[in-house]
Amino acid sequence: MSGIRPTGLLHLGSYFGAVRNYVKMQEEYECFFMVADLHSLTTHPDTKELKANVHRVLAENIACGVDPDKAAFYCQSHVQETGELYLYLNMLAYKGELEKTTTFKEKARSQPDNINAGLLTYPVLQTADIILHRASLVPVGKDQEQHLEMARNFVNRFNHRYGEVFPEPKAVNYGSELVKVPSLDGKGKMSKSENQYATIYLSDDDELIRKKVMKAKTDAGPTETNAAKPDYIDNIFLLMKLVSNDETLQKFETDYNNCSIRYGDMKKQLGEDMVKFITPIRQKAENILNDEKYLQEVMEKGAEKARRSAKATMELVREAIGLNYF
Repeated sequence: MSGIRPTGLLHLGSYFGAVRNYVKMQEEYECFFMVADLHSLTTHPDTKELKANVHRVLAENIACGVDPDKAAFYCQSHVQETGELYLYLNMLAYKGELEKTTTFKEKARSQPDNINAGLLTYPVLQTADIILHRASLVPVGKDQEQHLEMARNFVNRFNHRYGEVFPEPKAVNYGSELVKVPSLDGKGKMSKSENQYATIYLSDDDELIRKKVMKAKTDAGPTETNAAKPDYIDNIFLLMKLVSNDETLQKFETDYNNCSIRYGDMKKQLGEDMVKFITPIRQKAENILNDEKYLQEVMEKGAEKARRSAKATMELVREAIGLNYF
């Protein structure tokens, strides 16, 4: 089970860090991929763009290979049982532990005028999302590990108090190690909302992709053979490794080690390879976005699968708590 917030645009980091793994996982597991529209309200209370953002998340993920016929791909708000389970779990969550979470402290700093209860209990809702399907595997990045640890705590408290209902959710790193795609300016990783000119979005047009890549930070080049690469140069090689063929990568590795590398040529090649990689995804996503009837069908199909799973879980939950009076 995994969730995607409909805030900001999917980018190269989203693809290699998460979506590519979703595509592989749906072949092997029963998967629930959720558009976390309720979560987005904690930081984006203005909902004018919400529907368009939800549609974009659906379209871009499907364009990347997520298959609504294989996985349950649904909107969080379409599964009412989530709210019921969230309420029960809030009785097992303590104010002190919620206030200590890194993400709460960061968000409270960044939006001091909107420190709402939803922001505080974000990990509780996240736990409800996961265990509503009794999911045991959760593909998460480093920044979500603390939330998953809290989810295990809530699960253990529930099971201890009411009886064994839920498995403990574990982080899963599907396939190779997690890929952190660096930003083009060499400062941190690509981001949905920050540093937009240093991030390559799946919706960027060809010319914008080329322009962004050409602005990537470089230097005068190595002065000694086989020299270690500075971080910002290593970043460009990592990006090339993701989208270029082995022969191209090897050519520039050899040029670097021989002190004959021309970064302008390298960035030009990287820009073309980025365009070749992203263009089919962007075009497919645009076609899907223009087909509102299809998007409606995807949401209905996903909601039906998710509700079926949620209904079965909530029957067990109410039985365990003792809320079965009829």
